[in-house]
Amino acid sequence: MADAWLIVGLGNPGPRYELTRHNVGQLVVDELAGRRGEAFKAHKANARVVETWLRPGGAKLILAKPNTFMNVSGGPVAGLAKFYGIDADRVVVVHDELDIPFDTIKLKTGGGHGGHNGVRDVAKALGTPDFARVRVGIGRPAGRQDPADWVLDPFGATERKNLPILVGDAADAVEQLVAEGLVAAQQKHHAPRV
Repeated sequence: MADAWLIVGLGNPGPRYELTRHNVGQLVVDELAGRRGEAFKAHKANARVVETWLRPGGAKLILAKPNTFMNVSGGPVAGLAKFYGIDADRVVVVHDELDIPFDTIKLKTGGGHGGHNGVRDVAKALGTPDFARVRVGIGRPAGRQDPADWVLDPFGATERKNLPILVGDAADAVEQLVAEGLVAAQQKHHAPRV
Protein backbone atom coordinates (compact mmCIF):
# COMPACT_ATOMS: atom_id res chain seq x y z
CA MET A 1 0.00 0.00 0.00
CA ALA A 2 1.49 3.29 -1.09
CA ASP A 3 0.66 5.59 1.81
CA ALA A 4 -0.14 3.13 4.59
CA TRP A 5 1.34 2.86 8.06
CA LEU A 6 1.19 -0.03 10.51
CA ILE A 7 0.85 1.30 14.08
CA VAL A 8 1.33 -1.46 16.66
CA GLY A 9 0.65 -1.16 20.37
CA LEU A 10 2.61 -3.75 22.31
CA GLY A 11 1.20 -5.42 25.40
CA ASN A 12 -0.10 -8.66 26.86
CA PRO A 13 -3.53 -10.17 26.12
CA GLY A 14 -6.42 -10.55 28.52
CA PRO A 15 -8.08 -8.56 31.30
CA ARG A 16 -5.33 -9.38 33.86
CA TYR A 17 -2.91 -7.14 31.95
CA GLU A 18 -5.17 -4.45 30.48
CA LEU A 19 -4.16 -1.56 32.73
CA THR A 20 -0.61 -2.62 33.53
CA ARG A 21 2.44 -0.55 32.66
CA HIS A 22 3.52 -3.08 30.02
CA ASN A 23 0.27 -2.43 28.10
CA VAL A 24 0.59 1.33 27.69
CA GLY A 25 1.33 0.80 23.98
CA GLN A 26 -2.06 -0.85 23.54
CA LEU A 27 -3.74 1.99 25.43
CA VAL A 28 -2.25 4.41 22.88
CA VAL A 29 -3.61 2.52 19.86
CA ASP A 30 -6.96 2.27 21.68
CA GLU A 31 -6.89 6.08 21.92
CA LEU A 32 -6.09 6.40 18.20
CA ALA A 33 -8.99 4.08 17.32
CA GLY A 34 -11.32 5.89 19.73
CA ARG A 35 -10.55 9.26 18.15
CA ARG A 36 -11.82 7.80 14.88
CA GLY A 37 -14.85 6.02 16.38
CA GLU A 38 -13.48 2.64 15.29
CA ALA A 39 -13.55 -0.77 16.99
CA PHE A 40 -10.88 -3.47 16.69
CA LYS A 41 -11.68 -6.62 14.72
CA ALA A 42 -9.94 -10.00 14.65
CA HIS A 43 -7.30 -10.50 11.94
CA LYS A 44 -5.81 -13.78 10.71
CA ALA A 45 -2.31 -12.56 11.66
CA ASN A 46 -3.22 -13.24 15.32
CA ALA A 47 -3.97 -9.61 16.10
CA ARG A 48 -6.86 -7.20 16.43
CA VAL A 49 -6.88 -4.41 13.88
CA VAL A 50 -8.59 -1.21 12.83
CA GLU A 51 -8.23 0.02 9.24
CA THR A 52 -8.69 3.78 9.25
CA TRP A 53 -7.16 7.06 8.07
CA LEU A 54 -4.94 9.68 9.63
CA ARG A 55 -7.52 12.16 8.35
CA PRO A 56 -9.94 11.99 5.41
CA GLY A 57 -7.87 11.78 2.25
CA GLY A 58 -4.68 11.27 4.29
CA ALA A 59 -2.46 8.30 5.01
CA LYS A 60 -4.08 4.95 5.73
CA LEU A 61 -3.49 3.66 9.28
CA ILE A 62 -3.56 0.03 10.28
CA LEU A 63 -3.86 0.12 14.07
CA ALA A 64 -2.95 -3.23 15.62
CA LYS A 65 -2.77 -5.06 18.93
CA PRO A 66 -1.11 -8.50 18.80
CA ASN A 67 -3.04 -11.28 20.58
CA THR A 68 0.26 -12.79 21.74
CA PHE A 69 2.24 -12.09 24.86
CA MET A 70 4.73 -9.21 24.68
CA ASN A 71 7.84 -11.34 24.21
CA VAL A 72 6.46 -12.98 21.05
CA SER A 73 4.92 -9.90 19.40
CA GLY A 74 7.06 -10.21 16.28
CA GLY A 75 5.04 -12.87 14.48
CA PRO A 76 1.80 -10.88 14.36
CA VAL A 77 3.65 -7.65 13.47
CA ALA A 78 5.54 -9.29 10.59
CA GLY A 79 2.35 -11.06 9.46
CA LEU A 80 0.43 -7.78 9.33
CA ALA A 81 3.27 -5.98 7.54
CA LYS A 82 3.31 -8.73 4.90
CA PHE A 83 -0.49 -8.87 4.59
CA TYR A 84 -0.80 -5.13 4.02
CA GLY A 85 2.43 -4.77 2.02
CA ILE A 86 3.96 -2.32 4.50
CA ASP A 87 7.75 -1.96 4.68
CA ALA A 88 9.56 -1.71 8.03
CA ASP A 89 10.13 2.04 7.54
CA ARG A 90 6.34 2.49 7.72
CA VAL A 91 5.94 0.44 10.92
CA VAL A 92 5.53 2.32 14.20
CA VAL A 93 5.79 0.32 17.43
CA VAL A 94 4.36 1.97 20.55
CA HIS A 95 5.72 0.48 23.76
CA ASP A 96 6.50 1.05 27.43
CA GLU A 97 10.02 2.18 28.33
CA LEU A 98 11.59 1.62 31.77
CA ASP A 99 14.52 3.95 31.12
CA ILE A 100 12.33 7.00 30.51
CA PRO A 101 10.55 8.71 33.42
CA PHE A 102 6.78 8.34 33.68
CA ASP A 103 4.92 11.07 31.77
CA THR A 104 7.65 11.34 29.11
CA ILE A 105 7.57 10.32 25.45
CA LYS A 106 10.59 9.71 23.19
CA LEU A 107 10.62 8.79 19.51
CA LYS A 108 13.33 7.13 17.47
CA THR A 109 13.92 4.94 14.46
CA GLY A 110 16.18 1.91 14.61
CA GLY A 111 18.84 1.19 17.18
CA GLY A 112 18.91 -1.45 19.86
CA HIS A 113 16.03 -2.89 21.83
CA GLY A 114 17.28 -1.66 25.22
CA GLY A 115 16.38 -4.96 26.86
CA HIS A 116 12.74 -4.70 25.74
CA ASN A 117 11.82 -8.24 24.68
CA GLY A 118 8.81 -7.14 22.64
CA VAL A 119 10.91 -4.74 20.56
CA ARG A 120 13.62 -7.41 20.23
CA ASP A 121 11.10 -9.92 18.88
CA VAL A 122 9.60 -7.42 16.41
CA ALA A 123 13.08 -6.56 15.06
CA LYS A 124 13.89 -10.26 14.68
CA ALA A 125 10.60 -11.02 12.90
CA LEU A 126 10.84 -8.02 10.56
CA GLY A 127 14.48 -8.82 9.85
CA THR A 128 15.53 -5.27 10.71
CA PRO A 129 15.54 -2.88 13.69
CA ASP A 130 14.82 0.04 11.34
CA PHE A 131 11.24 0.80 12.35
CA ALA A 132 9.95 3.78 14.31
CA ARG A 133 9.34 3.49 18.04
CA VAL A 134 7.16 5.70 20.20
CA ARG A 135 8.57 5.00 23.64
CA VAL A 136 6.18 5.80 26.48
CA GLY A 137 8.00 6.33 29.77
CA ILE A 138 6.92 4.24 32.74
CA GLY A 139 10.05 4.82 34.86
CA ARG A 140 11.85 2.30 37.01
CA PRO A 141 10.55 0.93 40.30
CA ALA A 142 11.71 2.51 43.53
CA GLY A 143 13.64 0.29 45.92
CA ARG A 144 14.38 -3.32 45.10
CA GLN A 145 11.30 -4.34 43.13
CA ASP A 146 12.21 -6.44 40.09
CA PRO A 147 11.52 -4.44 36.90
CA ALA A 148 9.92 -7.59 35.42
CA ASP A 149 7.28 -7.44 38.18
CA TRP A 150 6.98 -3.63 37.98
CA VAL A 151 5.94 -3.65 34.31
CA LEU A 152 3.18 -6.18 35.06
CA ASP A 153 1.74 -4.10 37.91
CA PRO A 154 -1.16 -1.71 37.34
CA PHE A 155 -0.33 1.99 37.28
CA GLY A 156 -0.29 3.59 40.73
CA ALA A 157 -2.99 6.05 41.87
CA THR A 158 -0.94 9.16 41.06
CA GLU A 159 0.06 7.75 37.68
CA ARG A 160 -3.57 6.90 36.86
CA LYS A 161 -4.53 10.57 37.27
CA ASN A 162 -1.99 11.57 34.59
CA LEU A 163 -2.33 8.48 32.39
CA PRO A 164 -5.05 9.89 30.06
CA ILE A 165 -2.81 12.90 29.31
CA LEU A 166 0.24 10.67 28.70
CA VAL A 167 -1.74 8.33 26.42
CA GLY A 168 -3.22 11.30 24.55
CA ASP A 169 0.20 12.88 24.09
CA ALA A 170 1.63 9.59 22.80
CA ALA A 171 -1.27 9.29 20.33
CA ASP A 172 -0.55 12.87 19.20
CA ALA A 173 3.10 11.88 18.72
CA VAL A 174 2.09 8.94 16.49
CA GLU A 175 -0.15 11.17 14.39
CA GLN A 176 2.56 13.81 14.03
CA LEU A 177 5.19 11.18 13.14
CA VAL A 178 2.99 9.93 10.30
CA ALA A 179 1.96 13.40 9.12
CA GLU A 180 5.20 15.35 9.44
CA GLY A 181 8.02 12.86 9.98
CA LEU A 182 10.24 11.78 12.85
CA VAL A 183 12.23 15.00 13.32
CA ALA A 184 9.14 17.22 13.65
CA ALA A 185 7.59 14.79 16.12
CA GLN A 186 10.81 14.61 18.13
CA GLN A 187 11.12 18.42 18.25
CA LYS A 188 7.65 18.73 19.71
CA HIS A 189 7.50 15.73 22.01
CA HIS A 190 11.07 15.71 23.32
CA ALA A 191 10.74 19.29 24.54
CA PRO A 192 10.32 19.75 28.30
CA ARG A 193 6.68 19.94 29.37
CA VAL A 194 5.53 23.32 30.56
